[in-house]
Amino acid sequence: MANKLKPLVLEDVRIVFRNFSGNEGPFNKLGDRNFGLLVDPDSAEAMEADGWNIKYLKPREEGDDLQAWLKVKVNFNGRPPKVMLVTSKSKTQLDESMVSLVDWAQIATVDLIISPYEWTVNGKSGITAYLTSMFVTIEEDELDRKYANVPDTAQNTIGRELENKYSDPFNGEIEDLGEKEQQLALDRGF
Repeated sequence: MANKLKPLVLEDVRIVFRNFSGNEGPFNKLGDRNFGLLVDPDSAEAMEADGWNIKYLKPREEGDDLQAWLKVKVNFNGRPPKVMLVTSKSKTQLDESMVSLVDWAQIATVDLIISPYEWTVNGKSGITAYLTSMFVTIEEDELDRKYANVPDTAQNTIGRELENKYSDPFNGEIEDLGEKEQQLALDRGF
């Protein structure tokens, strides 16, 4: 880890062990959002040499190669990651309250940027991966594609309600209180 590592840009990757909701489980504390990033053998070797905490899945069948993976943390404290859901129609940025949608999404592709955090504790050191940016392209079925161009009336209604609510904050009622001295007299109760 002599050289300062830079964020990694990875395209068309596979993710596993999705826990964007931060659910408690056998390998996860409540509130810890994370996922596993599958890493090809050559990249895994290079990343291990740099100090990344690469782990290996047990082979499913005898003779299968080991599958390298990296735990990536998703942290919304401080500077939150950008997580985008992409469909043929649009892209939508997910905030902390919506990012759990990724846990159950049917994913076609994932492109992401992970940032390294170098740590040293009790003489041990390593690198923890944090999500910086992620674009998740959703696998769309026939009906998703068929109705992709149909307007979402709920979104239009919400937009109009907000526009109407905030376009005239005074509801057309503005009272002229006269000059500044008269206004101050009213504030003082004279």
